[in-house]
Amino acid sequence: GLCLLVLRLFIGVHVFLVSCALPDSVLRRFIVRVMCLVLGLVVRQSHPRPRDAGVRVYIANHVTQFDHNVINLLTSCNTPVLNGAPGFICWSRGFMELGVAGSRAELVDSLKMYSSHQGNPPLLLFPEEAATNGRAGLLRFSSWPFSILDVVQPVALHVQRPLIAVNVADSSWISELLWTFFIPFTVYQVRWMPPVARRTEEPSEDFALRVQELLAMELGVVSTRLTAADKAEHMKRLRHAPPLPFAPGGCPGSIHRLHAPAGLSGAAPVDTQIMAMARRVKEVLPHVPLEVIRVDLAQTDCVDTTIANLLEGRVSFFPESQEAGADLLALSTSQAGAAAGTQGSVAVPSSKPATKQFAKSPVERHLSLQERKRALYDYARR
Repeated sequence: GLCLLVLRLFIGVHVFLVSCALPDSVLRRFIVRVMCLVLGLVVRQSHPRPRDAGVRVYIANHVTQFDHNVINLLTSCNTPVLNGAPGFICWSRGFMELGVAGSRAELVDSLKMYSSHQGNPPLLLFPEEAATNGRAGLLRFSSWPFSILDVVQPVALHVQRPLIAVNVADSSWISELLWTFFIPFTVYQVRWMPPVARRTEEPSEDFALRVQELLAMELGVVSTRLTAADKAEHMKRLRHAPPLPFAPGGCPGSIHRLHAPAGLSGAAPVDTQIMAMARRVKEVLPHVPLEVIRVDLAQTDCVDTTIANLLEGRVSFFPESQEAGADLLALSTSQAGAAAGTQGSVAVPSSKPATKQFAKSPVERHLSLQERKRALYDYARR
């Protein structure tokens, strides 16, 4: 991989110089496409559907940082820069600079003026406005690309590569380029779909949704209502989320299981840890059979969840003692007091003291049950 990376860095410089020196033509696209094979970029067209020469806007799903470069190897098209400052980097990546830094309305007006000149190449737009891996679903299409002209041609783009994901969230285009050079190859599958025209008095939002559904069906994925802003917000939460202090599953009462290789120690470490958790639950709920606790812990891997299942009646069992055979919802406060005594003093939100007998009011019974459950949970965590 490192040898390929170093070799392809030098070849990539030659590809860039050739693409800059030669004018935009079929010959240049053929030469650059062959040289890109050495860089590991394999571009295929699954269905030889003829591209409509009269279509001025191509609509494609967004998978990688180089989708516009790949489609430009097949046909002449321009993609306007939406994010990032214009300059040499923007030009070298193959984006078109319009000199518009205002709102989307100003951008649409500039693109309409651009498309009105027949000598200009068609526009290639990505309404998702954010790259995804293209395996689960499409982000909600923005409506502004469908406000330019009344006829668009969808382009289905599918990307595959071995071992490494085709798209990593929050990765820069430089890191994506280095990974592309590092791995043996990346296959871009391009499928040209028939042109789609706007219906009579159809709003741009409905037009965008209809094209999104058609493109999702062609790719075999789901057409979602998540936007690029939703993705950005999700990534922001992931970056600022505190690390989980406990074992997988996010349960404070769970114990991390050691999965030993088969044939060495079998299921002994797992069984030992489950039994340790079961003894903790048994101390809190002594009337529950140990086998019932162990079976539920094998499913939940969480002391708190198992206690909640037993207290709320989601797990049926026969009490081991006659005194503990009463209804779980009317569990005596002496058990909660014993648990609290072992723990120390357990603070509960309610200032009403725990009753020594079964409460007559349903409200009091509910509050008493919640207090006992909190005390049992706090004791189990310690």
